[in-house]
Amino acid sequence: MSGLEAAFLGLVQGLTEFLPISSSAHLRIIGELTGAGDPGAAFTAMIQIGTEAAVLLYFRRDVARILAAWWRALRGAYGTSWRARVGAPVDGSADHDALMAWFIVVGSLPIGLLGLAFQDQIESTLRNLWIIVFTLTAFGLLLGWADRVSPQRRTVKDLTVRDAVVFGLWQALALIPGVSRSGGTITGGRLMGYTREAAARYSFLLAMPAVFASGLFQLAKSLGEFGTPGKPALGATVIATLVAFVVGYVVIIAFLKIVSTYSYRPFVWYRLGLAAVVAVLLLTGALTADAGVGA
Repeated sequence: MSGLEAAFLGLVQGLTEFLPISSSAHLRIIGELTGAGDPGAAFTAMIQIGTEAAVLLYFRRDVARILAAWWRALRGAYGTSWRARVGAPVDGSADHDALMAWFIVVGSLPIGLLGLAFQDQIESTLRNLWIIVFTLTAFGLLLGWADRVSPQRRTVKDLTVRDAVVFGLWQALALIPGVSRSGGTITGGRLMGYTREAAARYSFLLAMPAVFASGLFQLAKSLGEFGTPGKPALGATVIATLVAFVVGYVVIIAFLKIVSTYSYRPFVWYRLGLAAVVAVLLLTGALTADAGVGA
């Protein structure tokens, strides 16, 4: 993979990671269209670190406030009972920032456990292009339906442990390319009555632990593979990661402004159109469903 190809994939990652259209599906499809093959789960995880670093930069004040509140609660600032230490003392004076930290931890458990349990399938079978066609279509329609019929009455301050688990399960579905991490969690949030902005905001915060952990795990696992036949070089991966970071930061700003005003309908139509194009290319033999998988 050349530096230019890597920069292009980083651009694609930055443009698609935070939109509900599945960045992993785009990387997989573009890899086949350009003849480079599947860039692999390790490369994908690494450049996702770039986009999550953009999330960390954008939400740096929120993250600092949440961590500070979490630490205060754990130290017993609100009392020594277990409820006080999680930020919800019995007097009802809940610290929403401390609770948010726990909601992020709880919501991160499903994707961590399922990611480890189904790691081999995630890196091979589930990257089949026919599966991506199905997930782009099915979850696109589900997002559109959820956004159309669900009320917008709940904010991030209405989060509960149960909601965090449900959000986490929807995020875990994004282990399958084509689902979309943001698309899954936003769909789940809209079905539970959260506003578009609240669902997107929690989705971004929830993704950080999972993506950083996945990227570091894949880096440790695949460090010796960079530059070997069929694998992107480490330098190319770094270029892609940096480009993804810069582009991703710009997209976050734009996306949060868009969702506060407009529906998700354009993203639904885009997903359906992309799925149709890929299906035609597969049926005509222009693309091979399994080519490059596991490479």
